[in-house]
Amino acid sequence: MNSDSKNKNKQLYNHLRTLTCTELWEKEVPKFNKSKAKERSERVALVRAVGVVVSESGSHELREEVRQWLLELLKDPDEKIRRYAMAALPKLGASETEEKALLGLLKKPTNEREKKFVAQALDKIGGAETLDTIKQTPGLLPQTELKAAASVAREENPSTIRLDKSLAHFAGLQIHLRGRTGLEQIVRDEAAALIASNGKFRIDDMRPGLVVLTPLAPFSLGDLYQLRCFGTLGLVLGTAGRSNDGEVVAPLAAVITSPLARELLKTFTEGSLRYRLDFVGKGHQRSTVRELANRAYALCPEILNDARSAPWTIAIHPVGHGYSVELSPKMSDPRFAYRQDDVPAASHPPLAACMARLAGVVENDIVWDPFCGSGLELIERAFLGGVQRIYGTDRSAEAIAIAGQNLAAAELSAIPAQLTACDFRDFASIEGVKPRSVSLVITNPPLGKRIPIPNLRGLILDLFEAAATALKSGGRLVLVNPFWLEAPHPLMKLESRTLVDIGGFNCRLEKYLKL
Repeated sequence: MNSDSKNKNKQLYNHLRTLTCTELWEKEVPKFNKSKAKERSERVALVRAVGVVVSESGSHELREEVRQWLLELLKDPDEKIRRYAMAALPKLGASETEEKALLGLLKKPTNEREKKFVAQALDKIGGAETLDTIKQTPGLLPQTELKAAASVAREENPSTIRLDKSLAHFAGLQIHLRGRTGLEQIVRDEAAALIASNGKFRIDDMRPGLVVLTPLAPFSLGDLYQLRCFGTLGLVLGTAGRSNDGEVVAPLAAVITSPLARELLKTFTEGSLRYRLDFVGKGHQRSTVRELANRAYALCPEILNDARSAPWTIAIHPVGHGYSVELSPKMSDPRFAYRQDDVPAASHPPLAACMARLAGVVENDIVWDPFCGSGLELIERAFLGGVQRIYGTDRSAEAIAIAGQNLAAAELSAIPAQLTACDFRDFASIEGVKPRSVSLVITNPPLGKRIPIPNLRGLILDLFEAAATALKSGGRLVLVNPFWLEAPHPLMKLESRTLVDIGGFNCRLEKYLKL
């Protein structure tokens, strides 16, 4: 297709996409069906448009009619029309009927281009029959064989991550606790406290955004998820360097299918062993992902690359001239199951946990969060113990309602909590929050990135004034501060300040003591 034809095809498609299901099906499709071969070929964009529009807004009955129409188009003498029909079918969901029709095309003489489109359609809808057909002809469609195998495993042997199973054979394993740059010391301190209680790990290294553990005894993932301050957990499968000719796929595939990888997956997975690939910081890398997944499948068909609902991510991190290959759980984080809902610009849960840990545990702590949002800082501080009472304020009534839901889900009903929709500067009007009545102010105020603040600096200075008034002598203020303030208030003494990456920009995580 030349560039002029491509432009016309694109213009036609864009026009057809503006039509309703009824207009397309009752007017355009009959016209297309009655047209001569040349005109049908010129208007083939209709096939794509019908597939997209009907998949988005068509009724069940219409979807079934369109499916039958597309099945008939698979028999069209025009290869281009057949290809468009192949691409449209998966959008409508497909059954064994569509799968058989596509497999039937493989048995007929087809050129490489048409074979490619058949494979792409089967990648999306292929199941057991596709897998059986391809296995009868080794090397026929390796990518489609992998996709079909993953689809069958997903349906017949669903998989979940086991937090309770202990890994007995751990020689040579390292564990990477990754998080926001600037928080690694807090992550390390928390890990050290866990190690003091169970002796299962050793801290081997700490670098920006990373703490490295080595297991010393059998452990479970549940042991590691007692730690709340890290962001992601990576079980290091190994490192892969580039070969002399720059080849990276073969070394990576060898690491992914290594005995250690198999042991970890088998121990910590209930069901089929499925993963998705992620080249961290490198974008989609579709071609490399496809080649690597196929190579790993050829080495070990038991381990399946699957982008849909896989319980694991194999994360490939650039390191020097090679890569660190890490196996990371891809699940709803069990540490933060209390988070029923969220608000815009809310804290990242591990950041809230780090703030709570920085605040420290004081018995009979009376805690106030002036910008409580969804309540994460309050909840994380309460989990550490010693909290007598919780106060939360936020100008958004919706945020207050969400914080209440999250507090209830965290099962902290034994701790009295008062959440009030108001400006933090009006705290004195809240029963229980009076001057010199609070022992901890902990908050992640709006930073002006997602929600513009007309005078953000003034807001932060007002926060220091409110904290200085509300806190008892010796009380603590822990906050994320977007500004470098040398002396924000004469009664607040800076105890610690750390520059932290807050999702692409740096702020200061600070702790102050009330004089």
